[in-house]
Amino acid sequence: MQSGMKKIAVLTSGGDSPGMNAAVRSVVRTCAYHGVECIGVYRGYEGMIEGDFTTLNARSVRGIINKGGTMLKSARSKEFRTVEGRQKAYENIKKEGIDGLVVIGGDGSFTGALVFNQEFGFPVMGIPGTIDNDIVGTSHTLGFDTALNTVVDAIDKIRDTASSHNRLFFIEVMGRDVGHIALNCGIAGGAEEILIPEEDLGLDRLVESLNKSRTSGKTSSIVVVAEGDKIGKNIFQLKEYVDENMEGYDVRVSVLGHMQRGGAPSCFDRVLASRMGVKAVESLLNGESNYMVGLLNGKMELTPLENAIKGKTKINLELLRVSDIMST
Repeated sequence: MQSGMKKIAVLTSGGDSPGMNAAVRSVVRTCAYHGVECIGVYRGYEGMIEGDFTTLNARSVRGIINKGGTMLKSARSKEFRTVEGRQKAYENIKKEGIDGLVVIGGDGSFTGALVFNQEFGFPVMGIPGTIDNDIVGTSHTLGFDTALNTVVDAIDKIRDTASSHNRLFFIEVMGRDVGHIALNCGIAGGAEEILIPEEDLGLDRLVESLNKSRTSGKTSSIVVVAEGDKIGKNIFQLKEYVDENMEGYDVRVSVLGHMQRGGAPSCFDRVLASRMGVKAVESLLNGESNYMVGLLNGKMELTPLENAIKGKTKINLELLRVSDIMST
């Protein structure tokens, strides 16, 4: 290792996601492995501003790899968006003797890390933690796989009711700007239609598709809707439109909400978090800075934070085609 770093801090910021605790554990234990002190920052950037730090060692993070949420807590900091707020944060971490920072979060958290680095030249490394899987530079963000399993389990349960009562269910999943959760879970859950922000199906075509499904002999249907879908103002407007333009269906709505962010992380997310934590710490110790750790083609790779923030993930066109075929 080349950097001479003796103390590395870790924080979680923005929305929580399953796997954040596993990533914190990995950062702490990788620091311990290399003889580097690790400092936990409570409540993200707000904790940096207030100097809310704690020393973490290998034993401090035992028993958390299977826990959802984040032991370091998370908060959005308005003050960190100001020059004065970032100056306070910088003074606190320098006073603590911290040499580098690992930020676990999404694009908002990475934007804060990038600005902090640009203003103070402070070494930062990002680990992508968000269930939306909307960060460029990694095939999977922490929590995405767990969220998929949570949603599919819910869809399976709702389908039991849908088939028992000949009902049409609109199921809303998270995804304000991207439809990765909806598309994957729609296919896995056998949905008749999948509505995502990237594809505007249109209300008339939706009704036409549902009528076609019923004509083919389906007595119940599941439609998975990403919260950012552009067809209607919201999922309840979709229900009203179908109520008015289709007969014979008892239409219901289920909004899964924040349950998608909770729960024990999947095996995949635990392993991914462990790999990302090791890569993040060892990259800092090797003198790297201003990067995000990501999974690309099965390997841990570094992507410049600026590219991760400014890039836009693309929907998988093969999955779109598969969903069309499977809904036949």
